Amino acid sequence: MRVSTVGGRTPITVQQADEAILAQLSVLPAEMKPLDRCVGHTLRQDVFAERDNPPFDRVCMDGIAIASAAFQSGVRRFLIESMQRAGVPGLRLSNPANAVEVMTGAMVPAGTDCIIPLEEYEQEGDIAALKPQAFADVSRNVQRRGEDSQPGVPMLRSGIRLGAAEIAVAASAGLAHISVTRQPRIIAISTGDELIEPGKPILEYQVRRSNAYAIVALLRDRGYGQVSDDHIRDNEAALTERLTRHLSEQDVLILSGGVSKGKFDLVPKVLEKVGVKQILYRVAQRPGMPMYFGVGPAGQAVFGLPGNPVATSICLVRYVLAALIYMSGRGQLAPSYMPLARAVPRGRIVATYFLPVAVQMDERGAPTAVPAPPNGPGDFLALTQTHGFLELPPQAAPFAAGHVARFHSW
Repeated sequence: MRVSTVGGRTPITVQQADEAILAQLSVLPAEMKPLDRCVGHTLRQDVFAERDNPPFDRVCMDGIAIASAAFQSGVRRFLIESMQRAGVPGLRLSNPANAVEVMTGAMVPAGTDCIIPLEEYEQEGDIAALKPQAFADVSRNVQRRGEDSQPGVPMLRSGIRLGAAEIAVAASAGLAHISVTRQPRIIAISTGDELIEPGKPILEYQVRRSNAYAIVALLRDRGYGQVSDDHIRDNEAALTERLTRHLSEQDVLILSGGVSKGKFDLVPKVLEKVGVKQILYRVAQRPGMPMYFGVGPAGQAVFGLPGNPVATSICLVRYVLAALIYMSGRGQLAPSYMPLARAVPRGRIVATYFLPVAVQMDERGAPTAVPAPPNGPGDFLALTQTHGFLELPPQAAPFAAGHVARFHSW
């Protein structure tokens, strides 16, 4: 297990936090799964075509198949001698001055090399009379055998995320099962005596338990299906018992709250007690400076996110999602960037500033980030009007309109 603590009482930078977290992570094992259950998973094998793709010269439009040489010699009226449907053996044109009616996806009849679409001829009985705009270039509306892919050349590479198009490619290769990264087992844990479940009676000094719902929802929205949640009171014995059990069952623990310096912020102490090695504790960022990351006895990733709702969501997207992507075997995704739509007057920023933004199109149709800072650290409602946040670096001067910064989407 790779364990190297960074920082201490002095906060580390977000870049140092990235490096410290990724240095501790390992890719989860691969497993074979039915193809129809692999969407959103990370591919762990190369996928090769089982044969030429397409496996034959294929008709791309409904119409008639002709020999282009007949058209070039002046033929404009063709006797339709037969019909070529998809899913049946290929026919052969018996007379080069004739035509074969063809359907999209069918084999191109032998002796033909051009498909005239329906819109370019009129049919009376068995005679197809070409319209003046019709033309007959060689291979028109014909997809040649092996044009898309050929055996021995990977169509998909290990390490990509499987979406609808990738699933279709794997199916075209004849694969009923494929190797993918096992989904991480994740639990979102909220701590605090003041938290009350939605639907339960609530007193004036209590608050609703919402952070865990946000964490679970965001993770499921990103395709992580094995996500559960728990609520533990501010009690050392309860925390010790439940965290020990969760470490034995989960790959990733995401705690919300209890990681600061208050008397009842017991999470760091209990995590150390149950064998979690602290890697980092404070990051020079706003919001979310008191953020914990550690490694469990069996390599489990343990995140302690700040308790205020805005910081919870931002740190979840900024750090936890990146860790999950890395653990899936996809490495590190390329960052995206976006310009500010208007100036941010806030200056003298001594820590990285995560600024919620709404994305709008400018007069050229390019996306820009409109600042939409919340009213405070608990203003979850403000986030519903945003699409993500910009990562603004420390600097003394205000940020001008057009300043380009890294963008993270919810």
